[in-house]
Amino acid sequence: MSLHDRLPDRLRPWHLLMLAVFVAGAGLSAARNAPFPAGVGIQDLVLFTIEGLFGLVIFQFTVGNVWAAAVEYRNAGGSWRDLPFLAPVVLAVFAAATLYAVSGNVGVAASAAFWVFVGATAVTAVAVNVVVGYTEAE
Repeated sequence: MSLHDRLPDRLRPWHLLMLAVFVAGAGLSAARNAPFPAGVGIQDLVLFTIEGLFGLVIFQFTVGNVWAAAVEYRNAGGSWRDLPFLAPVVLAVFAAATLYAVSGNVGVAASAAFWVFVGATAVTAVAVNVVVGYTEAE
């Protein structure tokens, strides 16, 4: 089997999204840092690549973990309309909107949203396990 025959099975929309995030990160870095009238050197290209990769790692860490939590919740028999799943999402969106309104910084808002989601998910998981434990013990 040739490599060409294998590619359609291996490439997923997630990979195209990751490529788009990398290109956007490298492009934003170029727009911010490039000495365009003077030309772009090797050091500039390395900087653009590193910043694009950094943006990709942050994207994978945040979006990938949130998506994994959603999929695991669904695989465990829950629905994405359940209160134990929606509560952390709603709190994270509220935190992001509030911090963006206060600071005007997307990075701060996204970071806060992620960590509020993680904390609220942890608290929700413990609470649900305690309630299920007491229910099964009766």
